[in-house]
Amino acid sequence: VISERIKEIQKEGEQGRRRIQRWSRWLTVFLGAGQAYGFTVLFQNTNPAILPGLDWFQRLSIVLVLTAGTVMLMWFGELITEYGIGNGVSLIIFAGIIGRGPQGVSAVFSAHSTGGGLADYLPFIIFGGIALVMTAVIIEVQQAVRKIPIQSAQRVTGGREIGRRASFLPLRVNHAGVIPIIFAISVMFLPTIISNYFQGAPPDTWYYKAAAWIRGNFTPDTANLPMAITYNALYFAFTFAFTYFYTAITFEVTEVADNLKRYSSFIPGIRPGRPTADYLAAVMNRVTFAGACFLGFITVILPIATAKISGIPHQQMYLGGTAILIVVGVALDTMKQLQTQLVMRQYRGFIR
Repeated sequence: VISERIKEIQKEGEQGRRRIQRWSRWLTVFLGAGQAYGFTVLFQNTNPAILPGLDWFQRLSIVLVLTAGTVMLMWFGELITEYGIGNGVSLIIFAGIIGRGPQGVSAVFSAHSTGGGLADYLPFIIFGGIALVMTAVIIEVQQAVRKIPIQSAQRVTGGREIGRRASFLPLRVNHAGVIPIIFAISVMFLPTIISNYFQGAPPDTWYYKAAAWIRGNFTPDTANLPMAITYNALYFAFTFAFTYFYTAITFEVTEVADNLKRYSSFIPGIRPGRPTADYLAAVMNRVTFAGACFLGFITVILPIATAKISGIPHQQMYLGGTAILIVVGVALDTMKQLQTQLVMRQYRGFIR
């Protein structure tokens, strides 16, 4: 995806996969160490009582411990992927969201409970109803595909002619999954994270004032209405753009067209080769537009609408649209792999 060299390594089979996996592990270690150091400095600036003045050895120890925790999670994820069912890292994230669910709901309820009987439960009933409806909608969108008809040319096998077989190529509406949202969140949080490093700066400096302005205004729920509109518009735009970007680098229309041509398959009415790639790109762009709008709605419009209807601030919504999207996506992928394992077990006698 990043370069032609990596693309060539991906085509080397198992050996290429192991090389890329080894590079990914080292990259995870370096990123984990950088993030650990950043959080150490951040906690020192925002909450000096938690981490008072640290010498270089104490800071190094904290960074090593946090990095070791990242490596252990990566190792657990690989073990789950290898010996379990589903993607290990995704299942760890899934378990974290589900495991903290009761505690998050309890904390929100305690913050909004006034002892008013049914009135205390009404916002949660409304929020629960919206969450159930959105879960059903997300399931439908996650499973929605645009079927491109495919036909296989007539072939001769074993002295017999095999006629044309009709099938289809599924193009997922939300091909990118939750990755564009993660990218967009990282970009939108970056100014606030950087501004937190300057909390310990002298108050009369320009960068301290700029950082304070960013922390107070560059948020989705700021009282500054123009900045709130700007923030949410940028959030939607980044989610929309990253959806197209990630889809483009993970669904290579030229490679799909070459594979169809290699196996003597074609799209009715479309010539093999470059015309097929252009047709698939045009269809995928239209399908991705719907998926990008859906992800933008989940990340920006849904939390605002839910907060207005239920009265619960969207920072306190533990199961927001993004969390539901992650949970539903992981659950659906795990169910598909379970079904595949059950089918293979059913036909294991024939395979032997």
